[in-house]
Amino acid sequence: MGSVAKFLLAFLCINIWPQATEALRFQFRVQTANAHDFLRVHNNARKQIGLPPLEWDEKLAEFARHTANLRAVSGCGMIHSNGPYGENIFWGGGKQLWGGRFAVKSWSHEKKFYNHKTNSCVPGHMCGHYTQIVWKDTKRVGCARAACTNGGGHLIICNYDPPGNWLGEKPY
Repeated sequence: MGSVAKFLLAFLCINIWPQATEALRFQFRVQTANAHDFLRVHNNARKQIGLPPLEWDEKLAEFARHTANLRAVSGCGMIHSNGPYGENIFWGGGKQLWGGRFAVKSWSHEKKFYNHKTNSCVPGHMCGHYTQIVWKDTKRVGCARAACTNGGGHLIICNYDPPGNWLGEKPY
């Protein structure tokens, strides 16, 4: 390697490496903060009915990121991955930056439409997002958000392991 190439390499390492590592540290802080936001709302819903808290799982978050990114570049359809995990999907339109807290709260608000005695939703309403959040056997969650490439808002996906919402079984 010539002296000019060595100089350029040294220059780049000295001047760019600190910014790159700081960007990675910032990205990690943002992801960690988002994980806490997602977890806090999930675990508040579970605490209300006496269930243990969920743990964050980066493997599930990566699965959610992959699915969200695929959907984001193909029209942002709320299409389930049909993967090995339980899954909740949220879409928020417009320019607003939709966050994990809002998505999980919207799913948690389905509690009012769930009848535990009959293990069913109030007719005309959804409650399956809520029942996945409070599924007694679920231990781990991982979530991600992706911006729709068509400018049509954001998708937020959470994956759950073990999955819930088994036909004929109550969540708790």
